[in-house]
Amino acid sequence: MGIKKTGKNKYRFRLLLLHPRNWLTWISLGLFFIITLLPLSLIDALSFRLGKLAASKNKKRFNIAVKNLALCFPKKTTQKIELMAMQHFQMQLRSVFHYFILWWRPVPVVQDIIIKIGFEKIEKYRQQEKNIIILLVHSVGLEFAGAAIAFDYDTVAPYKKMRNPVINWMVANSRLRFSKSYNGKHGGKLFTREDGLRPLIREARAGKILVYLADEDLGEKHSIFAPFYGVQKATLPVLGRLAKLCDAVVLPCVSCYDSTSKKYQVKLLPAIQGLPSGNDETDSLKMNEAIESAVNQCPVQYFWTLRYFQTRPEGEKSVYE
Repeated sequence: MGIKKTGKNKYRFRLLLLHPRNWLTWISLGLFFIITLLPLSLIDALSFRLGKLAASKNKKRFNIAVKNLALCFPKKTTQKIELMAMQHFQMQLRSVFHYFILWWRPVPVVQDIIIKIGFEKIEKYRQQEKNIIILLVHSVGLEFAGAAIAFDYDTVAPYKKMRNPVINWMVANSRLRFSKSYNGKHGGKLFTREDGLRPLIREARAGKILVYLADEDLGEKHSIFAPFYGVQKATLPVLGRLAKLCDAVVLPCVSCYDSTSKKYQVKLLPAIQGLPSGNDETDSLKMNEAIESAVNQCPVQYFWTLRYFQTRPEGEKSVYE
């Protein structure tokens, strides 16, 4: 099932999704749907307990989180780093449960658990006739950030197709269910990596808000090294070029879950100044510094189980050995 075309019909339910090979997925989704009917306080308590179990059962990912945190926060003690890694697993699992709320619960329910902070910046720059790129960071609640933006604005974003066709359908629809072209009110679109950057640039120049993630390590090809928390990281030097081609300002964005209010605080931070600079190294440094500032809003909620430092400069050993 392709994702290249972005009209409503491309995302409609298809009988092929009910094939017997997908039944186990549907049963699992049904169980998760029941969980979404529980109070958030109960969901959070459940994820707290299961998060500890997940960390103990997945030592490989836990150790990756510990290594990342130790590299980025070298002044913290080993005990504190391991505590942060454990808390991260709990928050990651909690957000997985919350994602099913995003998928299935009515739009007003989703809106009620999101607080938007700093969104007046969008109107400020639109009044200056600037296009907008939102630099989203890989926090565990990043899908809620996408929803918060789509509530009020036409958006365009890259999309990584899922292997499981049912999950692929669910995720694509969850990212479009708040957007205009899908429900008749707004105009959201998704494009795969295979589509390249041109469709994203075209839609951003036409006025849609481009939601962009750029903090993963995608390998040495096409990347340059730039500091991230003082550690050299393979960074795609694309954001500055996008800002230039789209005539856009770049607003970093992070989604932080507040366990007291039981709400996701989606924060738009100040625009990255001096971007584009015309220099890939400078632009990559500015981007990584902006991502750091976003991560610091809720450090343990960053996706620390990803291999952000997998690619190393020539002569350096893997940090994950």
